[in-house]
This record gives sequence, structure tokens and C-alpha cells, in this order.
Amino acid sequence: MNILMIEDNHSVCEMMAMFFKKNQWQYEFAYDGVAGEQKFADQPDKWDIILLDLNLPKKDGMQVAADIRRISPIVPLIMLTARDTESDQVLGLEIGADDYVTKPFSPITLVARIKALHRRSQLGQLNQQQQQAESDFDVQTDHFKMNTKTREVYLYGKPVNDLTPKEFDLLKTLASKPRQVFTRSQLLQLVWDYEYYGDERTVDAHIKKLRQKLEDIGPQVIKTVWGVGYKFDDEGE
Repeated sequence: MNILMIEDNHSVCEMMAMFFKKNQWQYEFAYDGVAGEQKFADQPDKWDIILLDLNLPKKDGMQVAADIRRISPIVPLIMLTARDTESDQVLGLEIGADDYVTKPFSPITLVARIKALHRRSQLGQLNQQQQQAESDFDVQTDHFKMNTKTREVYLYGKPVNDLTPKEFDLLKTLASKPRQVFTRSQLLQLVWDYEYYGDERTVDAHIKKLRQKLEDIGPQVIKTVWGVGYKFDDEGE
């Protein structure tokens, strides 16, 4: 694995370097937002995981995240933040982060998050490589169809474009079992591949972003079941 960590705290970088070496991962550090963004832009295909602090000199981490997402909508991105307000954390996820870790954090926890996110990313790439594109859609409901091999998605006959990998996986999980209610913890385990290290607000933020993309097409198909979780339901729409 090749990791780019954009973090201005040298002590944090030195601590994480020990864990990266232990796992035999390659890594590089950038200590401000401008340098980090440039390092990514120079070789966007090089990196398997981006670790991005929000409080950076020269350029704020939120803006760096948005710029990275414009370059690559799929590179796995974990935000590191000392900001403890929910609005900051949710905004980071909405901009395009796949996950976030609040400082001070346990290196073991961060390593677990990295492994889980990388595993999901690798499985998705492997499936694409092993399976040839087919014209049929393997997930279909009343008004929805998805080809998980070609990653084509249609809702009400219109294409759903620009889904991030996590948004695609989340939509697939819900639509594969229409009208079944999934709790947030279940979605964390199924989509993010971790149970004990997850934060359920990760699910809420991705649901919100996914809904914004779907509501441009037609009636909303991702329904909230209050006090329980979410379900996909396009019956009778």
C-alpha cells in the first residue's frame, strides 16, 4: 500500500511512520495543504490511501479534500480532525471523505480504518478485473436497475452519474433488498467493512450526499425509518 499523509504535526507523522513500517507500507508526508495537494496532483494514480488533516497551514484541509476529489473521485480518503463539532465532520464526509478519525486518535484504530477501507477498494477493483462487462442489469426493482460489473445505474430510466465508490456500494446494498430496513451499524459493516471502529454519522453523511444526487432524477427512493435506519423503496413511485 502507498499512503500519502498530509499532516502538519511532525510528531504525529513520526508516530504513524512506525506503524506504516510495521505493516510494510510505503508512505510520504506533506506538512501543509499546498504541498500535499501538489504531491497528490503530480501522481494521482500512485496513492492507495490519503490521510488528510483538516487544520493545515497554507491551505485548509476542506479545500484540499474538495480539490483532491476533483482530480480523483475514487481515491480512498480518510480525514483527521481535531474539530469536534458534528457539522465539521459531516461537511468533510459530504465533500468526499470516505471516513474520518478525531484527534487525539489511537494509531491502532487508524490502522484498522486504513485496512478496512483499502480492503473494500481492492475487492471492488478485483471484481471489475475478473468479470467482463455484461449488458444485463443484476440489481433491478420497479424503477431502478444497476449493472455492478459495468457500474451503470439507472433510476426512472435516467442514468445516475458521478457516484463515488462508497455511494455506489451503499446504493447497491440498499437496492439489492428493496424495502428491507438496514440499521446504520449494519450498513457500516456491509459497506465500510468494519463494525467496532465505525461512526454511524459516516452513514448519515453518505446517505445525504446520495439522496442529493438521486433527487435530481425523480422521487426519492431512499427512505428513513425513524429510530431504525434506512431502506430503498421505489414501489408505487
